[in-house]
Amino acid sequence: MILDAFFKALGQAGDRRFRGVLFQGIGWAVALLAAIYVIFLLLIHLFVGPQTTVPLLGAVTWLDNLLSWGSLIFMLILSVFLMVPVASAITSMMLDQVAQAVEDKHYSHLPRAIPTPFGAALKDTLLFLGFLIFANLVALVLYLTFSIAAPIIFWAVNGLLLGREYFTLAAARRVGFDEAKKLRRKHAMTIWVAGVLMAVPLSIPLVNLIIPVLGAATFTHIFHTLQQRA
Repeated sequence: MILDAFFKALGQAGDRRFRGVLFQGIGWAVALLAAIYVIFLLLIHLFVGPQTTVPLLGAVTWLDNLLSWGSLIFMLILSVFLMVPVASAITSMMLDQVAQAVEDKHYSHLPRAIPTPFGAALKDTLLFLGFLIFANLVALVLYLTFSIAAPIIFWAVNGLLLGREYFTLAAARRVGFDEAKKLRRKHAMTIWVAGVLMAVPLSIPLVNLIIPVLGAATFTHIFHTLQQRA
């Protein structure tokens, strides 16, 4: 079911309307990552400056340039971790558009969904982001303690969190937040597995740019499939 939902989402990537949403998602992802990168560069220049003194070498003027170029590689690596909160932010902003495009193509017999109220979606997103950051800080201890298994721990933790968030937002459009949370608890294992399958490509630089939108479409299919089976 999960793979079927993903391939349906992938198969719609060429759809004109869906493609527009996909490009918007990539644009938002690049913009958010670029904003974080610019802040990172400003901090380097603020603390290092155009000239600094290095023991044994004395005054040097190239250190900030070296750090700036090095930071580009560092940010590509860091994007693996940054894309998790970025994916969550993009989903909260664009899920209604993605879900509607999916439903117009695959579930056109359904009445149009009522968009999630902005205030409720914003509150849910902010609470989730706070919990996401806290959970990853706690998991950092596990990453360092079990470094060999760090990728698996990362995928398991963030797959659980992202699956919960994506499914809740997709379901809430149709049944409201309270019922969405009940469905999420009922199908917790399926949602976790789907979240892990989304977290894995989120850890691949550049590929991770398209995952937030494809993930939103995939969880829209998962919700409707689970509803039809109920």
